[in-house]
Amino acid sequence: MKSADIRNTFLHYFQSKGHTSVASSSLIPSNDPTLFFVNAGMVQFKDCFLGNDKRNYTRATSAQKCLRVSGKHNDLENVGVTPRHHTLFEMLGNFSFGDYFKEEAITFAWEFLTQILKVDKSKLWITIYEKDDEAEKIWKAIPDVDHNKIQRLGEKDNFWSMGDTGPCGPCTEIHYDHGPEFGDDPNGPAGETDRYVEIWNLVFMQYNRDAQGTLHPLPNPSIDTGMGLERIAAILQGVYSNYDTDAFQAIIQQTAQLAHIQYGASAESDVALRVIADHVRAVTFLVADGVMPSNEGRGYVLRRIARRAIRYGVRINLKEPFLYKAAQTVIAQFSSLYPELEERKAFLLEVIKGEEERFAQTLERGLQILEESFAQNKESKTISGDTVFTLHDTFGFPMDLTGLIAQERGFTIDEEGFHARMAQQKAAGRANWKGSGQESISSSIHELAKENPTTFIGYENLSYTSTIQQILDINHQPVSTLDQGSKGYVLVQQTPFYAEGGGQVGDTGIFKTERAQGIILDTQKPLGTSFFHHVQVEHGSLSVSSIELMVNAQSRANIRRNHTATHLLHAALRNILGTHVAQKGSLVQADRLRFDFSHHKPLTNEEKSAIQSLVQKEIFHNISLNVEECTQDEAKSKGALALFGEKYGDTVRVVSVPGFSTELCGGTHVESTGEIGAFHILSESGVA
Repeated sequence: MKSADIRNTFLHYFQSKGHTSVASSSLIPSNDPTLFFVNAGMVQFKDCFLGNDKRNYTRATSAQKCLRVSGKHNDLENVGVTPRHHTLFEMLGNFSFGDYFKEEAITFAWEFLTQILKVDKSKLWITIYEKDDEAEKIWKAIPDVDHNKIQRLGEKDNFWSMGDTGPCGPCTEIHYDHGPEFGDDPNGPAGETDRYVEIWNLVFMQYNRDAQGTLHPLPNPSIDTGMGLERIAAILQGVYSNYDTDAFQAIIQQTAQLAHIQYGASAESDVALRVIADHVRAVTFLVADGVMPSNEGRGYVLRRIARRAIRYGVRINLKEPFLYKAAQTVIAQFSSLYPELEERKAFLLEVIKGEEERFAQTLERGLQILEESFAQNKESKTISGDTVFTLHDTFGFPMDLTGLIAQERGFTIDEEGFHARMAQQKAAGRANWKGSGQESISSSIHELAKENPTTFIGYENLSYTSTIQQILDINHQPVSTLDQGSKGYVLVQQTPFYAEGGGQVGDTGIFKTERAQGIILDTQKPLGTSFFHHVQVEHGSLSVSSIELMVNAQSRANIRRNHTATHLLHAALRNILGTHVAQKGSLVQADRLRFDFSHHKPLTNEEKSAIQSLVQKEIFHNISLNVEECTQDEAKSKGALALFGEKYGDTVRVVSVPGFSTELCGGTHVESTGEIGAFHILSESGVA
């Protein structure tokens, strides 16, 4: 049975049992900021299990695309080497949200495997949690279940939890016995051989674990199950390795043809072909879901996987771009279930080929540096952290790729030294906080700042009489006064001054007290809650007292225009180039704006002209902005864009240009787009 037929049969079976078929979510989680990628079928239903999302069904089934690039069973170095390690895979699942429980879940699984798929019952083993008498009783009540093939295992193997606290419960797993030729282990699934393969995990979410570790029964126990499509396909297609199924073979055979080799002829080339087949699936689906190759975040994971595949291609003499050709096979194979692959085909292939060409420009020189390092370190057999860092930073070699190449030559890499260099780079890259450095601030006045939070009242006010809470000298040390000519920092209770954040620069202006007056040069909030007003005393002596704060109104007005313009620009970029465009940074000043975004190639003159015209059109229409505060979930329902990596509170501020742009934003904006005036793109350039 082909993989597509297994998938369809699974979904249809559970639909016949009253389940609603729910389409796979994106690989990018929409409801879980703790995850980089969706790694299980239950992720899109997490709020259902937690009781935070009430849907019009209590039974669901899905075929979910998942990505795992680290962890117990998903180390990249094992992909293509073992029969069942993958980055991208499909998880078939059935779920109950307070509807049915153990008996139905177990019965459904056994019936589907043995009666629908006709899996040999004598090959199936069952593991249960050692304290779950109920599950054992249910299994033993099913005819044809061999009681001698039911094993009780401990919490490590058969107890599942969503986290350290929260919903959890025992699970039961169904394993398939591939036969004694794959190991003669008398311990069954509890043993150490690959003879027994887990194919289906049924989780019984019946407890809530509190902070003390105590388990409390849930009022509405639920079911979460997951079966790897690639694993069950291997069983039904009579092969031991997932890579020998139709899910991978079409890609493997096409790549072998491109390389003028035969799959099965060499262990070394076979590994390369399997790695490429696995990785091109992941790359294709990631780009389809809007991830772009980059040097950070999800984009860096994509880049690691793509460049690893490219390197394996070099090993089998694929020196011209080939990954984008393999991606065409992935698109043809999966587009019936995932139509976005065909819809975005041209874009996908362009991005993947572009990444291949980009890496080709530095690959040869990077390999030369490695060869030099091999020659210089014959005795130690270790590539220094400095070299690994240089390869990463200058030539685009992910650390694990350098490690792979080193391993092939019998060398190791100094991972600790590499991470130390990375940490140094990050420390240097964090701009010293106006001359002193974030680290020293945090150590010397962190508690002080925490005790003196500032309330921002600058959306409605440009001047305000507040109270000084603390005065600091230029070295961030508390002082009682700042004399004429001195510079330092002032913390106040309330302020109309916007502190730098979200790309918008801090406000400037003037201050007055009974005994002093001066200039506010900048406003920062390096510790998040306290606003640090960088002041210069021009007359008198500044001490703790009431203080009149006045924002430079012209500067603020210009900043507001440019900030709203960034929102219009962001929306225009996504409209003209595609929804893969994501903001990666910005700088909003009084005299200009800079906007950093993800895209795979330089803009054409026609694209720049179209983007500029679209922004100008929205300005000309003089649309009134909507600004409101709401919960994150409400903001998501409105389609608000959030900047990945930014931390948002439970209540968020949503700034909208109705019908055109909706973003989470704490910055200051115009009341209507016509206030922006002229908009012109001065330049566009690429960044590493």
